Amino acid sequence: MSAITDENVKDLARQLIESRKNIILVFAFNGTGKTRFSVEYKNITKELNDGNHSGVYYNAYSEDLFVWDNDTENTGSPIKLNVMRSTLNQYHSSLDEDKLREKLAAYKPKFDFKFNYHTDISFGIDSISFYPQSQGEEQPATIKISRGEQQIFIWCLFLTMFDVQGWTGDQNSHFFIDDPVSSLDDHNIFVTASTIMDLIDEHYEKRKIIITTHHVGIFSILSDWLTKGEKASSYKKLTQMHVLKNSANELFLMDCRKDVFLYHLELLQMLQHAINDNQLYAYHFAILRQALESVSSFLGVGRISYVLEQIGIEDTDEVARILNTLSHKTVFRYEAKELVPDNAELFLNVFNKLQNKYNFILHIGGGSDE
Repeated sequence: MSAITDENVKDLARQLIESRKNIILVFAFNGTGKTRFSVEYKNITKELNDGNHSGVYYNAYSEDLFVWDNDTENTGSPIKLNVMRSTLNQYHSSLDEDKLREKLAAYKPKFDFKFNYHTDISFGIDSISFYPQSQGEEQPATIKISRGEQQIFIWCLFLTMFDVQGWTGDQNSHFFIDDPVSSLDDHNIFVTASTIMDLIDEHYEKRKIIITTHHVGIFSILSDWLTKGEKASSYKKLTQMHVLKNSANELFLMDCRKDVFLYHLELLQMLQHAINDNQLYAYHFAILRQALESVSSFLGVGRISYVLEQIGIEDTDEVARILNTLSHKTVFRYEAKELVPDNAELFLNVFNKLQNKYNFILHIGGGSDE
């Protein structure tokens, strides 16, 4: 069987490089080829810049720079997270630890950290030590944080690195964020979407920002905020959204605004999982609203109130208002992640009536079909 060609991937990367849009959001299922796509984007932009990086990146290779020193568990030495040498080390001394703690705060971490620099600080960070929080003045023993906590820490460290002018000042063409979530729980996926929006808000007028993700929830939330959020009027003309598809071993980018993009089944499937697992969180309202908007677009009306009316919801204008309010980005800054009983009841009522009306076939645990 033939494989996806290098030239095919290069052509797609060139499409985004040549785009005049500053915010590019790409959804792709795992295994489609998005990491290969992001690497090709980097390679071409380097070629166009005399072999030098023109942008900065966060991807799976970023996480590979951090490796636990597990052998110390058996030697009595404090356990630590080693930092592999890379071109980033020269910028480590400019990292602001307080800013890093501020970015971590949104995730409500149960740990604190300390950078251990090389003797020659120009060589950057040698390792990172982690401690339990709230130990007072007493120096606590070092701990090994979980896989999810580690990913959050590395993500926030790179968010802080994006503020280091020595790095981003020289490589100021673009930010490329390839799949910022993998082992995060549902609420932290929302928080991650929020941190990406903060990054977009700060930099979108000066740099191209490309985000690729396999997570339909994070794609849904970001696309909703970019096209219908409080600052959508600023973002919309500078935003393009794609689905990276693999058909007959050829990759292509489907434009979510021009092509028919029926990913509502993926959204509904995610919501059904959350209902089945009794893990409905506030951010699921953003996904429910997008599913309703996908259905309304398919019906040719473009109003979720029309869909609510069709499925038998009373007082559709009020329910639509509540859905819009609970989908708003700033709500999640203050609201607990779990839904209060009234909101959970409203959510289940809308979801169940939507499913009863249109009888979408949801393959929980597998793919989805119409």
